Parts: sequence; structure tokens; C-alpha cells
Amino acid sequence: MRVSAAMTAERILPRRLAVRARPYLETFDALAFGKDERSHAARMSMTAFAVRIASAAIAFASQVFLARWMGGFEYGVFVLVWTAILILGNLSCLGFHTSIIRFIPEYRSQSRHGELRGVLLASKLIVLLASTVIAIAGAFLIHTLSDRIESHHVVPFLLGMICLPMMALSDLMQGVARGHAWPFNAMLPTYIMRPLLIIAVMVAAVVAGAPATAETGMYAAIAAVYVTTLFQLLTVSNRAERLAEPVKRVFFVRGWIVVSLPVFLIEGFIYIVTNADVLVVGFFLEPTDVAVYFATVKTLALVHFVYFAVKAGAAQRFSSLVHGKQMEELSVFARDTVRWTFWPTLAMAVLLLMVGEPLLWLFGTEFTAGYPLLFVLVAGVLARSTVGPAESLLTMSGYQNVCALVFALVLALNVGLSCLLIPAYGLWGAAFATALAMMCEAAMLAFTVRRKLGIDMWMGAGAPVAKEASW
Repeated sequence: MRVSAAMTAERILPRRLAVRARPYLETFDALAFGKDERSHAARMSMTAFAVRIASAAIAFASQVFLARWMGGFEYGVFVLVWTAILILGNLSCLGFHTSIIRFIPEYRSQSRHGELRGVLLASKLIVLLASTVIAIAGAFLIHTLSDRIESHHVVPFLLGMICLPMMALSDLMQGVARGHAWPFNAMLPTYIMRPLLIIAVMVAAVVAGAPATAETGMYAAIAAVYVTTLFQLLTVSNRAERLAEPVKRVFFVRGWIVVSLPVFLIEGFIYIVTNADVLVVGFFLEPTDVAVYFATVKTLALVHFVYFAVKAGAAQRFSSLVHGKQMEELSVFARDTVRWTFWPTLAMAVLLLMVGEPLLWLFGTEFTAGYPLLFVLVAGVLARSTVGPAESLLTMSGYQNVCALVFALVLALNVGLSCLLIPAYGLWGAAFATALAMMCEAAMLAFTVRRKLGIDMWMGAGAPVAKEASW
């Protein structure tokens, strides 16, 4: 027997209040228990949202512990290296970690089981090869330039290269899970398991007598990344292979690469845009400044995770609607994702600004200097939330090339503003450069979606209107 929120309210609430609440509760029931794909996508977004809440809390707590143990200088070194490795790991996927979200529902809906089995294997081999080559090249470059790099960065960066292949495979496995609409498999290993393992290994190392330095942190990261990725390969990759029909694999590598490379540019630009400010701060300022800015950005992630949660639930649904030529439903669903993104982001932003200073104090008294920056950065995140996961809609609709161009412009703007403002205004310059870049990103994405798909995908738009798109 199914539990209904609307029926429960009628039983326990006064009649007048129950009547007023009924439309909202019926909407909740439809999303929570509906069997249509829109309800499924909503549940996946809500699941991703719940996991992101837990992961944001865990990630925040883990960074507080690391900052307290290491101190500002060593923590600044660690977060700079870790940020660079996250970016390189994402780029090493060559776009397959996102394009596979499009391929899996497409091949499953069209019963193209040979291509499905082919892309599952080929994507792993391509990502592993690319990430290994990049890791070896990176290690060689660091060794060659070691006399020009500050000594406290050399060993942590070399250790980071060891993480790289497994980091890339982890991102790919997350994409495979999202392509199959497995929210827990997609989110839990990366956002729950990995940060907990980093802290556990770090605690064990420090208790055993290791110094609380950036090097020790990177050893902990290596162990956590490898364990997490092996777990994903066992639970996600094996499960995907078992579900695929046991037919001969069909390889269409050239076609997959043609689709994935623009996605690689898009995701690469997104990831670099998201983290470029930390890297530029690390280039111009001292590790202690990097630590303060990174702690501020990590605190801001308590707001920004809403967008990533909705994106995780929406991408697979976008792909299904696109390949089903359901343009009207696509328009309605796109507008839904904007509301799912904006209102929770606004609520979280208000809450964060109320408690931001004591949260930063947890890192250490010197980290409260980042609190005023939150007001600038929150403005950028709110502006970005007004268009929801617009880049996912463009990518899943076949407009990955123009989307890549948008993010190339945003990246150029972000880096240019950062290089101009950070030397003059320090961390304030980094905050304003990032916020302005996010505002421009939202405006360009809304314009692009309207022009290419005829969908007004921004918070202030009226009723959904869409035109036929040429896919």
C-alpha cells in the first residue's frame, strides 16, 4: 500500500489547511511516486541533492580538519595541488565521462547493444591511456622544471600524478552510472566515500607519526582515490556489462571521439572556470592566501552543489527527450530544472551568508578574512542558478560545439579578469573576477539555448515555448 502525502494531510490536518495544501502535496506525490520519466528524473535530482548535502558537509568537515592539522601554509600547498589534479583528471577523460551519459540511453532505447558494449569498453581504455600519458608527461615536466618550481610544490605535484589515471577512471564511472540513472552509484563513491577515506588515512598516518604536511595529505589522497575507483569498477562497470545484451561488441571509435571532443572542451572549460580562480591565486599570491580563498570557495560549495545535483538528475532525461523528439516535453522539463536549481540555491545562499563567518572560523581564526568575499561570490552563484543546467541541455541536444565556444569565452574572461584584478586587489580581485564570469556565463547560456532550441531557459521567462530543432 503506497503512502500518499495528500491523503495523510487530509487525515491529520484541519480541513481548511488540508484543502490549501492539497495541490502542493499532490505535486509532491506525483514526483515521489510517479512512474513517468519526468518523475524519475526529479527523484534522481532529489537523490543527488540529498547526497550532495551529505557530501558537502563531509567535504567541508574534512577540509576543516586538514586546515587545522596542516596549518595555513601546508594546507595552501595541498589544496593547490589537489585542485590541479582534479582539473587534470577531468580533462583526461577527453569528454567521455559526459558523452557516455548521452550514448547509454540512446543505444539502450534503440536496442543497439553491440555499440553499447563497445562504448563501455572503449571509453575505459581511452580514458586510462590518455590519463596515463598525461600523468607521465606531467611528472617528466615537473622533474625537468624542479629547479624553477618552489621546492614545497615539487613532491606533492609528483605524488598527484600518481592519482591521475584513477581519478580519470573515477569520473568516467560516475558518467556510466548517471547514464544508467543510478544516482547512488554515481554520487556516493566520489562525494562520500573518497573524502572520508582521505580523512581516515590522514588520521592513521598522523597517529603513526607522519608529519601533517601537504605530502602526507597527497599520500592519503592516493590511497583514497585508488580504493574508491576500484570499488566503482567493481560495482558500476561490472553491473553495466551484466545488463548489456551478450552480443559482439561494435566499435565506432571515430564517431564517439567526434562527439566527445567538443564535450571535452565544454567540461574542461567548466571545470577550469570553476577552479581557475584558485590556480591564479596560487600563481600570484602566497600559499596562506590560497588557503583562505580555497576555504571560502569550499564554504560557497554549500550553495553551489544545488546546481550540480540538478544537473546530475537532468542530463539523462534531456538525452531521452532529445532522442525521442519530444520537443514540447523537453521545453517543460528544462523550465522545471531552472526552478529546481534557483529556489534551493537562493535559500542556501541566504543561510550561508548568515552563518558564513563562524563556518570559516572553524578552519582557523585567520580564515575569517574570507567572509566578506562570500557576498560577492554568492551573487555570481545566484546569477548562474537562474539558467539551471543549460549546458547539459545543449550538450545532450547535439549543440556541444557552440556550448564549447560559450565556455571558451567564459574561461578567457575569467582568467583575463583574474590576471588583471588579483595583482591589484588580491583576494577581492579573485572574487569579483569569478562572480562576473559566472554572470556572463548565465547570460550567454540563456541566449544560446533560446536561439538554438527556442526554449526560454532562465528564471524570469514566461510559459515554455519551443521550436523544432534539427538534431
